[in-house]
Amino acid sequence: MVVEKNVPLQPWNTFGIAARATSLVRIHSVSDLLRLREQPGVSGAPFFVLGGGSNIVLTGDVKPLVLKMEIKGFRLVEETPKAWIVEAGAGELWHDCVAWTLRHGFPGLENLALIPGTVGASPVQNIGAYGVELQDRFDSLDAVDMQTGQTFTLNAGQCGFGYRDSVFKHGGPSVSVDAGDSRNMGLAGRAVITHVRFRLPRPWKPVLGYLDLARRQEESGIAEPDALQIFDWVCDIRRSKLPDPAVVGNAGSFFKNPTVSEDQCRDIIAREPRIVHYPMPDGSVKLAAGWLIDACGWRGKTIGKAGVYEKQALVLVNRGTPADSVTGGEVMTLAKAIQTSVYERFGIRLEPEPVVV
Repeated sequence: MVVEKNVPLQPWNTFGIAARATSLVRIHSVSDLLRLREQPGVSGAPFFVLGGGSNIVLTGDVKPLVLKMEIKGFRLVEETPKAWIVEAGAGELWHDCVAWTLRHGFPGLENLALIPGTVGASPVQNIGAYGVELQDRFDSLDAVDMQTGQTFTLNAGQCGFGYRDSVFKHGGPSVSVDAGDSRNMGLAGRAVITHVRFRLPRPWKPVLGYLDLARRQEESGIAEPDALQIFDWVCDIRRSKLPDPAVVGNAGSFFKNPTVSEDQCRDIIAREPRIVHYPMPDGSVKLAAGWLIDACGWRGKTIGKAGVYEKQALVLVNRGTPADSVTGGEVMTLAKAIQTSVYERFGIRLEPEPVVV
């Protein structure tokens, strides 16, 4: 195991922000993590887990030890009449995981195609798109507690999933991680996810309630699309709306879609009849953050080298070059200006999705 020093992180964050890691270690297995803990000064010291770098904004060099997750592998763990249980290593690219399951005849993740990032980051963020969230397909995960060296497994209930949220995004007391404790604590800065398992229901049923997918189905005339057809539709829709990070640096959707009460929504609709909104099962209403930002006139605007994408106002992009890249400070200045505009017009506070480092 080699600890690399002064490592450029520009190639490893999808925004393309120039920054460096003081120290970086590539993690290929659980044993790598356990050996790392035994090195002087590592146990209990702060660290930063880096997967695909698709959900972060680097505002400077990273001082904590960077763990570059490169644990690979896919396998079918179990097949029952009710589900396929599939496992993937935390370092696998998420889209590769979706493609692998479909290629091997295990449908269920197709609505989540082309989401950037790695498998290990998917439960942290409880990723979701086109009517499906990770928690809908989640079985369990394995992780290592870097404070104690304990390896442990969590099921869905113990992960505390919420909208783009989980126990891995919150700090908590320094206690032993077990089935009794995990639901009452946060694991940010402690746990490193190594493997994730998905429960893909049998028989498979398509999820087509999302407006863009319903339109594609109507346009195609395909009454009963299979999982591969939905996968293709999702990829086409995402490519038409969202910039490829390999071409235009970005972190995907920059703000969470806010939720409001029915009364709040009625008040907004009275002023803005065209606002895009989605009733939720709990009686709240989810508003389209991209629509709110667009209504405030931000689409295509730029501050410094940070811009709002012309085709989707929810996405902030890097207008710089690799040699003269946007800074994290410019990105956050633009984000705060957008938040102020939306709050002043609608009384709604937008919450960023990416982790600001």
